[in-house]
Amino acid sequence: MGKVQAGAAAAVADIPDGATVAVGGFGLSGVPTVLIDALHATGVRGLHVVSNNCGALESGLAVLLAAGRIARVTGSYIGSNAEFARQYLAGELEVELIPQGTLAERLRAGGCGIPAFYTPAGVGTQVAEGGLPWRYDGTGGVALASPAKETRVFHGVEYLLEESITTDFALVRAAVGDRDGNLVFGKAARNFNPLAAMAGKIAIAEVERLVEPGEIDPDHVHLPGVFVQRVVELTPRQAADKKIERRTTRREP
Repeated sequence: MGKVQAGAAAAVADIPDGATVAVGGFGLSGVPTVLIDALHATGVRGLHVVSNNCGALESGLAVLLAAGRIARVTGSYIGSNAEFARQYLAGELEVELIPQGTLAERLRAGGCGIPAFYTPAGVGTQVAEGGLPWRYDGTGGVALASPAKETRVFHGVEYLLEESITTDFALVRAAVGDRDGNLVFGKAARNFNPLAAMAGKIAIAEVERLVEPGEIDPDHVHLPGVFVQRVVELTPRQAADKKIERRTTRREP
């Protein structure tokens, strides 16, 4: 109870240097930009971030990345983030790239108290055999590579063992949240947000609309408040600030 914070700055004030942080969002959809900007303002450094990607269009995690505040990224996608690619290849950033579905399940497992699980994703590749570059040495060589993972055969099919992910903190964005931390996510913004919140020991949610307990139909709750420790209500302007990465509308005749 009493989960609503005075603002984003107060909600992230105790995140220390070197903290592990799971961050929701996919591309530009459902990214907790207000919390990320507040974290940037604290000057915190050496963060270990777990997120599908690391920001785009100079927003979201790209703000922390450009400022040199992130030491390690566990994710699935570099995409068009040129600074992410530059830091990785220059040896300035440690990066663990893993299959997207595996990332989702590692977060979910962490939130459910499951230490590890077997999956067929990555069998027969460097994901299982090891050797994926986690950090380059700045001259094209590999300074740190991924280790080999345990494999096992079930019913004639080979699987590899993946460990779950838990983090010190989690930052997520929801369309609706109540004062008890129950959250509803809007359409595609649901993506990694529930999973990131589950994996974080202290999950902080920025919500576009804050309501009283009981106003959300229990059947409509996407993430129960038991997984959320802090709630930040966005202003109407903050809630409406949603960038578009690629416009696909046709030109007017």
